[in-house]
Amino acid sequence: MYEWIARLTKNERRMQTVSHWLRRMPRPLVEWMCRWMGLLLYTVAFALRRKIRENLSQLLSERTSGQIRRITRRYFEHGVLTLYEILVDLPSESIGSRSRFTVEGEEHLRRVLENGKGAILFTPHIGNYFYYYWYFSQRYPCLTVVTAGSEELRPLYLRMQTLGCQGLDYDNTPPLTLLRKLRQHLREGGVILLLGDFWRPNFPHALMFGRQTRSPRGAAQLALQEQVPVIPFYGYRERGLCHRMVIEPPVHLYKYFGLGQTLEATNRLNGFLERAIRTCPEQWFYWFNADRRLVMERDRAVEDGGSADEIDPVSVSS
Repeated sequence: MYEWIARLTKNERRMQTVSHWLRRMPRPLVEWMCRWMGLLLYTVAFALRRKIRENLSQLLSERTSGQIRRITRRYFEHGVLTLYEILVDLPSESIGSRSRFTVEGEEHLRRVLENGKGAILFTPHIGNYFYYYWYFSQRYPCLTVVTAGSEELRPLYLRMQTLGCQGLDYDNTPPLTLLRKLRQHLREGGVILLLGDFWRPNFPHALMFGRQTRSPRGAAQLALQEQVPVIPFYGYRERGLCHRMVIEPPVHLYKYFGLGQTLEATNRLNGFLERAIRTCPEQWFYWFNADRRLVMERDRAVEDGGSADEIDPVSVSS
């Protein structure tokens, strides 16, 4: 999947030319073109399509083969639409329209921030999460963590940076410095947005979809250490270029878990990630490598390396 994104973003001059002409087209026509391009990718990307279907069948075993095929096809369509939104249809130009962006439950975040202790927004890579961070950044003092070292995704992060979306670079910021800045932001009453389904082989063990995985524990650690609530939310493409974002009631992890129970707290948060992914599976970004992230039934061996007690300062986006 990263290779497909790189093909579309690595030539900046070509992207500028394409964006120039796409902006001149009616949005219904552009939407139709994006869906057609998604269907074309679905047809020609045989190996990727097969891998996504296999992962879907493993993790969503209750779905029929016909449903798996439809989810896979819509996955490609959604991917092309998301790239169009980020690279061409910038949020500042379009997302302010209530007809294109609907938010549920924002009062939960406002109430938490009234206490002056900050809040942690926790979400998976579903829908157009770039747009959702832009939304929060326009209304609240926000900070997130990104992995800007990825050459394929770097143009997307730079595009959002031009819109005023603030982030810390996980790859180039020392862990303790990263943690200190995040703590300070919370203590100043700010909002931290963390994507909880980022994966790296050296992350501590956790559970998701009933399988072993490696999860960042930053959200749980910050919530327990600073005694701030975690507010789960997810967004999804409701239809075409219109999005809906669902903000759920806050979770006060420090009321149920001690400082030494980050694994249990992380598993609690991972339960939300799984539920959100099941709600709109065709829009979860990581189906293309879910078999690498989770121990599937065909491979029950436990991964080697890493310690459940190692320090993991923060969950990040990839």
